[in-house]
Amino acid sequence: MATWAIGDVHGCFRTLESLLGRVDLDVRRDRLWMVGDLVNRGPSSLQTLRWARALEGEMGDRFQVVLGNHDLHLIARHLGVAGERPRDTLTEVLEAADAPELVDWLRRRPFVHFERLAGCDYVLVHAGLRSGWAPEAAIKAARRLERKLRGPKATRLLQRRNKKSLVAFTRMRMLDRKGRTHDYSGAPKSAPSGLKPWFRVVPRSCPERTIVCGHWAALGLRLESDFIALDTGCVWGGPLTAVRLDDRRVVQEVQSDSQQVHW
Repeated sequence: MATWAIGDVHGCFRTLESLLGRVDLDVRRDRLWMVGDLVNRGPSSLQTLRWARALEGEMGDRFQVVLGNHDLHLIARHLGVAGERPRDTLTEVLEAADAPELVDWLRRRPFVHFERLAGCDYVLVHAGLRSGWAPEAAIKAARRLERKLRGPKATRLLQRRNKKSLVAFTRMRMLDRKGRTHDYSGAPKSAPSGLKPWFRVVPRSCPERTIVCGHWAALGLRLESDFIALDTGCVWGGPLTAVRLDDRRVVQEVQSDSQQVHW
């Protein structure tokens, strides 16, 4: 029994299929974690969502998907509270006959997932966690947002996506000296003075737990004792990355959807 975590797919379904073949996932026994941003920018968001929804039916809670900012954008477009962006590739999903069921499934994904595996405590999140958050605080904030997203307050939530907790879970990368989220998305070593990666800010979020995240393609693959970053920019021409949490084995698949990606 293994636990695999995979980085941002962004609708690059052919690459995902190839990667899953290489890790030899056993859907009867293994666990599979996805760091969010299943959709958008790549060519096959509809296939990716249909695959994920079907796989949950086979694996149950051994399959975990947390919500990313592009997943929220799809939900917002489906609900009519966001317009099309220049590099969106969501039309096929939105026009599909099963779009309501797929978006409803997506709306029921968590913002954060906590689990203890083989004596180690893990946190799965798309972007990040607010500085100083204890697990209880992160779970409380996530569940509050999840109730709104799944209920009649979803429209209002998606119209006001600047809420600190929502930004932390789905969009955060760098923080300024006052702890405010900055929109810089490049490599940390090239960041303007005064900015720091969220996971380097003290006090650390959820201490004594290993955080698994994505979202930050310029950060790339990071394997630290208590931090794993998995967005290696598949949709931008990089590989799609899987890490086996049990022993930190890394498997990468070269992107095979490149001719259809919207740059």
